[in-house]
Amino acid sequence: MDEVMTVADAGGNRNGSPSSQNLLPHNLPILSAFLAFALAQFLKVFTNWYKEKRWDSKKMISSGGMPSSHSATVTALALAIGLEEGAGSPAFAIALVLACVVMYDASGVRLHAGRQAELLNQIVCEFPSEHPLSTVKPLRELLGHTPIQVAAGAVLGCVVAYLMRSTR
Repeated sequence: MDEVMTVADAGGNRNGSPSSQNLLPHNLPILSAFLAFALAQFLKVFTNWYKEKRWDSKKMISSGGMPSSHSATVTALALAIGLEEGAGSPAFAIALVLACVVMYDASGVRLHAGRQAELLNQIVCEFPSEHPLSTVKPLRELLGHTPIQVAAGAVLGCVVAYLMRSTR
């Protein structure tokens, strides 16, 4: 006998639309990740003010700085998946490995690329005005994060995922 799949079995309701469990507003991991990212970017304005004693709203859309929004995002995603599906789930394993790679990259490769850009910009500034590279646009220097910035982002991500889970 052939099996019949109903609309309800396919994840929809009687009207053929997806069930409310599959809609984005009910997806704890993605909401946690987006909220952690937004909070980290917002906090950069205040941490920059604390450090440099000036307001710079451009920090909300820039990379680098305190806390790391990359770390906050992937940590919130991983923890939310772990809270939803358990630490033994394949999805949690994937998210955890992704988080480790992103945080390592942010505090390693991207940090050192930014430091190299800073040195290159200094060298170019010392060129005489007639040198062909003297008018080159400066490289972006704030690309990566210090380990403290990465750790702060990770803590923020954990807090966001935990609080999102506890308010459900």
